[in-house]
Amino acid sequence: MGILNITPDSFYAASRKQTENEIINTVEKMLAEGADILDIGAYSSRPNATNITEEEEWSRLEWVLKMLSTRFPSSIISVDTFRSSVADRSISCGADIINDISAGNLDEKMFDVVVKNNCPYIMMHMRGNPQTMQTLNQYNNITKEVIEYFEEKIASLKKINFEKIIIDPGFGFAKNVEQNFELLTNAQELNVLERPMLIGLSRKSMIYKTLQTNAEEALNGTTALNMIALEKGAKILRVHDVKEAVECVKLWEKLNESHNSYI
Repeated sequence: MGILNITPDSFYAASRKQTENEIINTVEKMLAEGADILDIGAYSSRPNATNITEEEEWSRLEWVLKMLSTRFPSSIISVDTFRSSVADRSISCGADIINDISAGNLDEKMFDVVVKNNCPYIMMHMRGNPQTMQTLNQYNNITKEVIEYFEEKIASLKKINFEKIIIDPGFGFAKNVEQNFELLTNAQELNVLERPMLIGLSRKSMIYKTLQTNAEEALNGTTALNMIALEKGAKILRVHDVKEAVECVKLWEKLNESHNSYI
């Protein structure tokens, strides 16, 4: 999954794309490098990000979705939003997947929208919102509590006969560096949920703070942890750098092929 940020304030400055040419060039590059999904975000969810209105979020998204649907009609488009009205309009404009950082917590109508549209729904673990989440990272057992969170969400969606669920542990969302690494170490435990797992580690602070660098210098660390994520059962890697992630997947698949042939 290639990240397409159409925000002016995402944490990784090089990922911000504003003009039509920038967006087209980025999408062409990601698709050529092997991206299966394009994840478009018009609301920055970095810690302490500015809270924008639904209409501003939609004004950033609408023309991009229409343009991509016309220029890249066979591409699979995910929209990163926690707002049901934005999600609903996005599906009408050609989006295929909704990627919700709040798993319905920030908009109680979100479940109704994904059920109505019968679209794949990525739900992430987070507490609070982007403005408050960094203060809400108190856990007794983070892995257990993340699993319980998803069990409750999955059960709620099952009650309304919805099954197209992908889970995202939410690295960096209401979690400090140590908690992020603990969750990654135990991420295989989330496979008990029997849902595809998306892992988003790309250039995040758990990497660059540990390496005492910055987001711009965190690609090598991202690749290293993406390999761990694959070992833990990740089915989707959400990344800024598609080429390196695709290479990581190919090498991981080769390793497993060699392992299986030995067995």
